[in-house]
Amino acid sequence: MTLTDGAADSWIRRFHPAPDARVRLVCLPHAGGSASYWYPMSAATAAGIEVLAVQYPGRQDRRHEPCVETVEALAEQVTEALLPHRDLPLALFGHSMGAVVGFEVARRLEDLGTPPVALFASGRRAPSRHRDEDVHLRGVDGIVAELRKLDGTDPRALQDPELLRMILPAVRADYKAVETYRYRPGPPLSCPVDVLVGDSDEKATVDEAGSWRDHTTGGSALHVFPGGHFYLAHHQGEIVRIVTDRLLPPVS
Repeated sequence: MTLTDGAADSWIRRFHPAPDARVRLVCLPHAGGSASYWYPMSAATAAGIEVLAVQYPGRQDRRHEPCVETVEALAEQVTEALLPHRDLPLALFGHSMGAVVGFEVARRLEDLGTPPVALFASGRRAPSRHRDEDVHLRGVDGIVAELRKLDGTDPRALQDPELLRMILPAVRADYKAVETYRYRPGPPLSCPVDVLVGDSDEKATVDEAGSWRDHTTGGSALHVFPGGHFYLAHHQGEIVRIVTDRLLPPVS
């Protein structure tokens, strides 16, 4: 699928332009998430790194567009939207579902001859570590219970019937995408993979997250934080340091 210029622009949010940036960090949201989730990280990131936050269809200012229900289709369209931004090296940071999308985008960038300089995989088991999950098949109460358990959604949205009606289609579509995803064996990535995970994350154990090492020849580092699936809300400073050390290493 080839996106028009306008359609490609709809995928990318640049909250803090960085004209002197040396690298771009593409941030991919979790299931039900949106580009605005990455605003705090964008504000905190070093001047040499420009953050591009991805906005999936079906939410916020794209809420009238149909949702995308497969990881592969998301990856294809995100990759297409990133083509004009390859004048600088690209790195990818994905949380939960976003980590899987990031992995598939990285594969496609490799195929195009412009591999990412790094992949940051957060809150997600390695692509080859499958679990059978069925959240997308549940009724409204079942989906809301899952969101409450993960503690990554504003409780007010889950208590307001009108807000819930607005966000539920995107949440269900995203869960369908990630729960029906199946890893397709292929060459490992060439870039380093930094893996970030909470020590009590029910969606990705430390062992499952550690298996990302099997998907790259560029080396892998595992960073374990106190907390659950949305551990990163409480450790932004440490995460920004990990990103900065990887993308802007000190000159010796």
